[in-house]
Amino acid sequence: MTNEYAIRDARPGDEGLLLSLIRELAVYERLAHEVVADEALLADALFGEHATAAAVVAEQAGQPAGFALYFFNFSTFLGRPGLYLEDLYVCARFRGQGIGKALLLHLANIARKRGCGRMEWSVLDWNQPAIDFYRSLGAVPMDEWTVFRLDRKGLEGLGGG
Repeated sequence: MTNEYAIRDARPGDEGLLLSLIRELAVYERLAHEVVADEALLADALFGEHATAAAVVAEQAGQPAGFALYFFNFSTFLGRPGLYLEDLYVCARFRGQGIGKALLLHLANIARKRGCGRMEWSVLDWNQPAIDFYRSLGAVPMDEWTVFRLDRKGLEGLGGG
């Protein structure tokens, strides 16, 4: 197998591929039971009229090797957008070949071109290989911050109409 790979923007028709990779990631993260996304939801979020996210796909010898899914947020303190990396995943058989780093560098380049003030993501606290990888690239953990979440049920409970 060649070690050459390519990174391309996800395009309409990639929904099934992305969903498959998302499911692989969820199994790795021990969260498969939380995946409720389907191809239609991904198509709307990535390629619909009001797309809210974007993705890139890594391929090696024409085979899908991984993906990264991201969106833009905004920092009021910086007065600039930020790129938030929602998911980065490299299929097990392609790990150790620089694909994860290439995906991250690709997104960093997008962030620079868009004038982003920062790029952020979350990592599960037990995922030491990922933590070590991110630190090796110069990323620093935001230990003083705690992530909060309102899930769909929580949002509906706050509905107010």
